[in-house]
Order: sequence, then C-alpha cells, then structure tokens
Amino acid sequence: MKTTLFFLLLTFNMFAQIHRTEPPHWYAHMNNPDLQIMFYGKNIAQHDVSVSNNIVIKNVVKTENPNYIFVTIDTKNVPPSELIFSFKSKNKTAFTKPYSLKQRREGSAQRQSFNASDLIYLIMPDRFANGNPNNDSTADTNEKADRNTPGARHGGDIEGIIKNLDYIKELGVTAIWNTPLNEDNDPRGSYHGYGQSDVYRIDPRFGTNEDYVRLSSEMHKRDMKLIMDYVTNHWGAEHWTVKDLPTHDWIHNFPGYKQTNYRMTTQFDPNASQADAELCMDGWFVKSMPDLNQSNPLMLTYLTQNAIWWIEYADLDGFRVDTYSYNDKIGISKWTKAITDEYPNFNIVGEIWMNDQAQMAYWQKDSKIGAIQDYNSNLPSVMDFTLFNALEKVFNEDKGEWDKGIIKLYENFTNDFLYPNIDNILIFAENHDTQRINYHYPDFKKYQLAMTVIATVRGIPQIYYGSEIGMTGDKAKGDAFIRYDFPGGWAGDANNAFSKSDRTVEQQKYFDFTSKLFNWRKTNDAVHFGKMKHFIPEDNVYVYFRESAQNTVMVVINNNDSARTISTERFAESIKNKKSGFEVITGQTINLDQLSIDAKSALILELK
Repeated sequence: MKTTLFFLLLTFNMFAQIHRTEPPHWYAHMNNPDLQIMFYGKNIAQHDVSVSNNIVIKNVVKTENPNYIFVTIDTKNVPPSELIFSFKSKNKTAFTKPYSLKQRREGSAQRQSFNASDLIYLIMPDRFANGNPNNDSTADTNEKADRNTPGARHGGDIEGIIKNLDYIKELGVTAIWNTPLNEDNDPRGSYHGYGQSDVYRIDPRFGTNEDYVRLSSEMHKRDMKLIMDYVTNHWGAEHWTVKDLPTHDWIHNFPGYKQTNYRMTTQFDPNASQADAELCMDGWFVKSMPDLNQSNPLMLTYLTQNAIWWIEYADLDGFRVDTYSYNDKIGISKWTKAITDEYPNFNIVGEIWMNDQAQMAYWQKDSKIGAIQDYNSNLPSVMDFTLFNALEKVFNEDKGEWDKGIIKLYENFTNDFLYPNIDNILIFAENHDTQRINYHYPDFKKYQLAMTVIATVRGIPQIYYGSEIGMTGDKAKGDAFIRYDFPGGWAGDANNAFSKSDRTVEQQKYFDFTSKLFNWRKTNDAVHFGKMKHFIPEDNVYVYFRESAQNTVMVVINNNDSARTISTERFAESIKNKKSGFEVITGQTINLDQLSIDAKSALILELK
C-alpha cells in the first residue's frame, strides 16, 4: 500500500512540474525541421533536459524567469513518433514529459487557399447562431452570457456555424472568415475575440478544439474554405504568459503601458522621427491588449509555430491577419515568409487600414514601392480600403462632377498598377469594424449597386454576415450596434432568417438578389482573373469590362436618380463584334446597339 501511494505521489509530482507545453504536439517532415518547445512549470529551469530517440537538441534557452525552458530540437528525417523529454536535477531524472510528432495529412504542404474565384463570408461567431446553449457560460471563463447587454457575450458558437453551413453555401459563399475563436478571457467585451488569453485553445464558449476541426471538415465536404483570423500584434492582458512573462521583452514595455500613435505611415516615412516610428510599432493597441515583441526571437518563433500548428491541426485554408502594419515590420515579414515557405500556395491577407493605394501596396509581397527601402513584407494579399472608402459614399452622390459621383470608383482603379498582384487583394463594402453598408444605403437599389461592384471588379470579394437579409446598425452607438445577432440564430427568435419560409418579404428580396449574383459569379472566370478595362464615366454612368480567354462581361452602372439611354459606340474595342448580352440578374437578352438603364441600377451582361 505504501509503495503504491509513493508511486502515485511521484507520478503526480512528475506531471505537476510541467503546467504547459507549447506547441502541445508537432508534425513530422516539416519543411523547417527546427522545433522550439516551450515548457512551463514552477522553477522548471533548475533542471537539465534531454530527449529520447537520438533526437538532437540544438538549443536550450533559460531566461530570467525560472518557470520557463525553451528547447529547440532537430526533427529532420524523424518519423511520426512518441518522444520522451527527461528533466534531471543533480544527474537524477526528476520527471519526464511525453511528446508526439504526428503524421501530416497527405498533400498538406501543397494545400490550396482562397483566391479571386472565391466569395468570403465574414462572421462574428458570438452574434451569428447559438448552436449549443450549454456552453454560453463556462466555469473557467470570466465573462458570462448576457444577451440583453449589447456588448456582452450572446452565446453564438461554432455549432451554430456548422448548423447553418448550407444557408451560407446557398448564398454562393465558398470561404468563411470568422473573427477570432481562441480563448479571450477578458472580464468584459470579450465576445469579439481579439484579446486572446490562450492561442492554443478554442474559447470554450465557442466550443472545443475538436469542434473547430469538425467545422473545417464539414466545410471541406461542401467545397468551402476556412480562414482563421490570426492576431500577431497583441494578445489580451489575461494571456497566461503576460501574467508571468518569460522575458521582460516578451511584450513591449515602456516600462508599462503606452498606447500606439496609430500612425502607420511612420513605418515607411523617410522623414519620420525614430520615436514616432517606434511608438507606432511598439505601442499598445489599447490598454487591455499588450503589444507583442516580434523582434524577440523566442516570441517570433512562438507565433510562427502557433500559426503553423493551427494550419496542420485544423486543416486551414488561409489567414486574415489583424492589424498587420502595426507589427514590428521585420519580424512580421519573417513570420509571413516562414508560413508561406511551409505552404507555398497558402494565402494570407493583412489588414492594412490605410487610405492611399501606394501606402497599401507597400505591404504586398514583392512590392516595388517597398523595394525602394529594401523591404518585402512577404504578405500575399492586402485589403482594399480605398475601394471601401469610395463605396461608402459614391451611391449617395447623384450628380457626376469632377471629383464626385461614380468617378470615385474609376479613380480608385486607375492606381491598380501600384500593386504587385492586383487579383490578390481583398475587396469589401463593410466589415465588423465599419458602418454597415445598409446604414449608408437603406435603399435596396443602392445595396444592389454596391454588391454588383464587389462581385465584378478585380480582387477577392468579402461580404459581412446579415447584410444579405438587409441587416443594418449604427456604429456611432458603439461597435456592438454593427454586430447584431442574426435573427433566427437563437431559440425563440421571433424571426428566423435562416429559413426561407420564415423570412420577411424584405429579407427575401435581399437574399434572392445576393444569392443570384454571387452564385452566378462562381460560374464566370472573367470576373475571377479576367483583365479589367474601364471607360471614363460620362454623366455619372460607369462602364467596365472583364475579359478572359472564353468570356467577356460588361458592367454598366447608372449612378443617377433618373434613367439613362447609352450609346455603345465608344466601347467598341471591348464589345468587338458581339451583338447582344445576357443580363445575369433579370435573365433578359439585351441588344448592344443602345442600352437603356433605370435610375440607380446596374446591368451585368455576358456578351454573346
């Protein structure tokens, strides 16, 4: 009995020594064979470490915090296997830790990603659908569900997304970008997920890690792609390493808190002061979000491996990276390159919230603008905020002037030459941080115009949950008011817009148009990667073409508050010998000699 008790106590002590191991497991046959494992436990650094299976330990780092050991091993040519790490004190093994190198999925390194043939649907999971009410509040997280408070947790979760995948697919969607799903244990305002407290764990109010893998699998069954919203710039103040820093410079200390100046132009401004540039990169986004130090090699490797781990573990198809241009620019470039070296076809789109095309283009991979300063971000895709800026205003400007009206769209596209890869930029009329498009344009006809542009110009289109049924909201009241609950996502909702039979007439009108437009888009390669040619707007009417080897699409937008008749002679170089066009929304065949178009409306013509 005493022997058994001694063995149980010894076993408990062995495992009690290690409270966390990150990454929790890894994968064999990665392109980069070096694996940095962080072991965390009370005074763990007092021990020496070794590993089984003749694995080479390349580096052991012990920091000023004795609760951490960073061990880098060489996994080259090591097959999937179970390793044992031994921690010794005075040449005696004090405790051991098993560690798995797992088998990768077949073809994992060559996985495909999202591109201009896709339509991305942006979801804020807490506000979309509550598929599992049992996880709305959990014992191990601070903030509890309170649907009556706009900025609180409302209970939407991964199960809610899975249950409504067919609804999403019916819209013509081929990819989903969820705002972050990892644990955010802030005491309030945690529903958006951007203040993460554990980046290896799905927030239990959203579900489990296994639920996230199941979401990925269910999407792949439907030929849909899963995009993770990844945050490299900051975590939440409740992140467990922030509460016990591995190194003083794990995060940026001034000492303590100092807020960023938000002036991203200091990242490339040749006249910027060093103090301003450093405050942009190193300052905290907000007081509850400590700024991560990507110039610390331990931190940079931690972030890189965490991103790769999620790609392998959840079989991901892409990343959207939050506040990309606030990061240490050298560190984030290395992070991005490390991921795309492992996955050459993997797309990553960065949030570059700037209002000038040259400044945004600076951040795209192989930018000639960045090359002036010998900088390459390695970032495949950026978000087109200048197009977004135009789309917020243009359809409320009923008269065409030199700088007002539909000319705003034309002028945006005149600067496309600045981008290294114009097809690989994300285009949108709204997202979770902006006013809803239906707030700017409560008139359905103007919503149609905005979506027509998003569906037919170059780039990767993204739409925001709920707008396809006419949802609106006013950001001036607070972010929660552009992040309303999707009607029907909760048991007992008076209106279930997920179901055709329960939609209002108005909701169905929005849904039918959106679904028809984007399902058509899936079928025509000209609006995916076809060349774009546009003509200077006249009388607030804009005409442009998308042309591939097999297909030509002509788009006519009348931004006037009255109808117009348009002669097509000046478009001859794109119309060529074609005589008619099939209008994709109405299904009519239209003669191209002369076009009649209603007020505030568009024609999308497949030329025959």
